[in-house]
Amino acid sequence: MSTQAHVIAQLRSMLQLTQTEVQVARIRVSQARTDAVRRELTENAQNAERRTAEITRELQRLGGVADVVSPLVGRVGAVVKATVEQAGAVVEALLGDLALEHQLRDRAIYLRALAEATKDAETRRLADRLEEAHAATIEWLTTVLAEEALGGPPALKPTPVQMVVGGATRAVRLPVNFAREQISRWAARAQQGGDQVRAAVAEAGDEVRAAVSDTATRAARLGEDAREVVTTGRDAALDRAERVSRREGAQDTAEALHEARARLGALHASELPIARYDELGVNDAVAKIKQLDDVEDLNKVIVYEEANKNRSGIVSAAQTRHAALAQEVAGIR
Repeated sequence: MSTQAHVIAQLRSMLQLTQTEVQVARIRVSQARTDAVRRELTENAQNAERRTAEITRELQRLGGVADVVSPLVGRVGAVVKATVEQAGAVVEALLGDLALEHQLRDRAIYLRALAEATKDAETRRLADRLEEAHAATIEWLTTVLAEEALGGPPALKPTPVQMVVGGATRAVRLPVNFAREQISRWAARAQQGGDQVRAAVAEAGDEVRAAVSDTATRAARLGEDAREVVTTGRDAALDRAERVSRREGAQDTAEALHEARARLGALHASELPIARYDELGVNDAVAKIKQLDDVEDLNKVIVYEEANKNRSGIVSAAQTRHAALAQEVAGIR
């Protein structure tokens, strides 16, 4: 096979993969958790559509036969990918997206090498543009995954099936698993003869057990509305359990409970890292958030804001700051 034939074959493969990329981006738009993420994914889909057109024009210029099958295969590939993902967590879906982008970038690098061999400046310029575009998407996906690894809110919402099958919504999974773990810890301590801890179990255990039972029952019933299981009763039970644990000297348990409340957005405003937070307007809150350098502090503010006033400007500012810290951790400059 001649080098030009290799170029045409590579362009056809990239066209098919780019069509998959377009459809995946459109699917992700419906899962976007915030307006900022939705805009990013919408732009990704539009850019991928433009790349599809560029690759098609390049194929035609090189005398490649117009391919009406690859776009269809690309769309089918996206549907299959999305269907398979329903059995897994959102993170696995993002890792799959990242693998697709890496393949497209690597193929662009290979296409540039082929263009160098044929001394085709137009194909080389296309390859450069494609590599740059996919490198940018890889950086964004890497940042999103790093944010998730640091405990920040995920960029994508799980689909209803993912919530039920994979238990991907932290608001459902955390209180059930956490409360069960804490009850076990309290029981173990009680067995070691700690009278004070026994008292803590007696006073707070029933409330936490009731919250766990209520959470599990409603999680199964509500599916995509599972966030509604984060109720006042559950928050009050965890708050009381933390206070009792501190009073009785069970500091490790109290700290673990406090962390769970932070992740659920169940902290009181006075417990946030920004003083008098509930009294701040959007601009003042954003200014304070930009000064935060601790990931856990940012997570507390984001989850609290979403669980209460849910002001998009503040959430976006906090997530932008979180993304900057995540890029440092991921080594992205």
